[in-house]
Amino acid sequence: MKYYKTYYQRNLPHYHPEGYALFVTFRLINSLPLHIIKELQEKNDKLLKHISGISDKRIKSEFYREHHQNYFEEFDGWLDRYKESPRWLGNANAANVVKEAIHFNDDKDFELLAFTIMPNHVHIVFTPIVDRDSSRSRIQDAEKEKKLRNGNDINVVLQDRSISLVADILRKIKGSTARECNKILSRMGAFWQHESYDHVIRDEIELKHIVEYVLNNPVKARLCEKWEDWAHSYCNFEKM
Repeated sequence: MKYYKTYYQRNLPHYHPEGYALFVTFRLINSLPLHIIKELQEKNDKLLKHISGISDKRIKSEFYREHHQNYFEEFDGWLDRYKESPRWLGNANAANVVKEAIHFNDDKDFELLAFTIMPNHVHIVFTPIVDRDSSRSRIQDAEKEKKLRNGNDINVVLQDRSISLVADILRKIKGSTARECNKILSRMGAFWQHESYDHVIRDEIELKHIVEYVLNNPVKARLCEKWEDWAHSYCNFEKM
């Protein structure tokens, strides 16, 4: 049975508490070279190790939030400026395939709040739609969340055969769009990088900040003057 799983791990830890909106970024294969990824990861690991040693939980939480924001903005900045990155989503037809796939899953797997499709990556903000009959998973995940809140969220690796709903959402979008985009671009092989970045949005203030960031990414990357001019952005202001 597939149910909502609040925590899973590939190369990075992913924490998805039920009922919160998520900010997710996924990117094209080989959009950043390994030496940049390694440099970012080493810096990330060093800072997380330092933060994990802070005893005050409130201060630790604030440091975690600030660190994740800084880490992501540095990571995303590299995506915007790395000249050797593939720009397959700069093809309007390919970008439209991704746009349609995101909208297709809206109100099925998630409630869509916003997205922007950049030439080599995609930002999306959504709230997963949870199966309310999955009582067993919620009991199990309550115990896991208790461990996470005790400051062990970075180093805990949970061996669990369940399928993360969030991972499944990305699998659907990336799987279908990879095939169609490859056809449009007359290419073969992997299209998306396996790993994605995700962040739990804790409150309305943070939601507003992140949506503004998502919509203005093309402006920051100097691809347009106003976010409204970018053909591959969307925001559902009624749900904000």
